[in-house]
Amino acid sequence: MKIGFDILGGDHAPQNCLEGLLLAYHELPKDVRIVIIGDSNIAKAFLEKNGVNTADFDFVHTEEVIHMAEHPTKAFSQKPNSSISLGYKLLKEKQIDVFASGGNTGAMLVGAMFTVKTIPGVIRPCVTSLLPKEDGGYGVLLDIGINADCKPDVLYQFGILGSICAREVYKIENPRVALLNIGEEQEKGNLIVQAAHGLMRDSKDFNFIGNVEGKELFTDKADVIVCEGFIGNVLVKNAEAFYDLIVSRGRADEYFEKFNYELHGGAPILGVNGNVVVGHGKSTGLAFKNMILLAQDVANAKLNDKITQILQ
Repeated sequence: MKIGFDILGGDHAPQNCLEGLLLAYHELPKDVRIVIIGDSNIAKAFLEKNGVNTADFDFVHTEEVIHMAEHPTKAFSQKPNSSISLGYKLLKEKQIDVFASGGNTGAMLVGAMFTVKTIPGVIRPCVTSLLPKEDGGYGVLLDIGINADCKPDVLYQFGILGSICAREVYKIENPRVALLNIGEEQEKGNLIVQAAHGLMRDSKDFNFIGNVEGKELFTDKADVIVCEGFIGNVLVKNAEAFYDLIVSRGRADEYFEKFNYELHGGAPILGVNGNVVVGHGKSTGLAFKNMILLAQDVANAKLNDKITQILQ
């Protein structure tokens, strides 16, 4: 297996990226090889300084970066030699099995749509987030920001994508899929959610259990929770802010520590014709390590192949 890793993506690149790379290198099995995409001179100097044989890696050199503040579509088309552009080129040509980056999220999505493209039948790709449950497990929330507004059929398809991801990557058997709403009754919510409920209610594509409310997000009622990207993004950032507040007040709690994004590293983009993992721009070395390990899990699960097979 080959993991393409962008060392120029992130608010503190390449230092944090390389620190995470080094941590992951010591945990990955020998048959997994990391393809370093970025300034190879900096990368080789860092590895040699830390006593690592550079022959254990492949290098794709570039110094061109799509910065966080750049317009994703313009930057992706105007910077064909950027680390993100080259990562997608390698993925399209099957020179790598998965591509991971903490760079400009918009450019990562544009690259996925323009280069490897969506899986036939997928209406809108989406990104997930993990929800720590009170019982110690995790649930999957989607979408968390790509699709601010969704039609009912898109929400229905999120149920399919989320169910596949939960089963194949996070090893949840027969995942229970729920629709986020303001009440449990099927007639609750706005017109979009009501219509989505009508589609999902009789689905044989996934195990639909009905609506869940915001107060049930972290319970064991559901394994996959579907919502529009606008709502999902607000929820995720609210949870991150709450975790930061707890840490700033010096509180230590085993459950709340699971809200630390560093432990999860990133999330796969679901619905595109290749394995792609995106992470926080602010990622630390620990977060980048876990992003690389997640990329390995996504590639091992052959996630995009499973989605293609099921949709066909």
